[in-house]
Amino acid sequence: MEKDNYITDVVFRVDTTGSWKGTVFAMLPHECSDYKGNVTCYQHVGQHSSADYHGCVAKSRLATETEYADLKREMENIGYVLKVIKKQDRHKFLVSYREVTNPKPKN
Repeated sequence: MEKDNYITDVVFRVDTTGSWKGTVFAMLPHECSDYKGNVTCYQHVGQHSSADYHGCVAKSRLATETEYADLKREMENIGYVLKVIKKQDRHKFLVSYREVTNPKPKN
């Protein structure tokens, strides 16, 4: 199978509250997952899910390269081509949100 070359922006964060404190997770800040505006996220346990970007940012901190190295490797092993960034580009997110909320009709 040919490898996908789509580059996915990713923000790696570490939860700072509650029972998930210390857990490293990845947010795909430009991949809108539903009409509510949640984004796709990924972590070792549970893997893909949806998350409120701003809520997650409020309850976490940026992960260091050392902290996110294992999760990044896992994501790349399942096919992601990642570009690590530090925050969401609102314009890129809105493009994705419009695709979710106003899908083009299938021919």
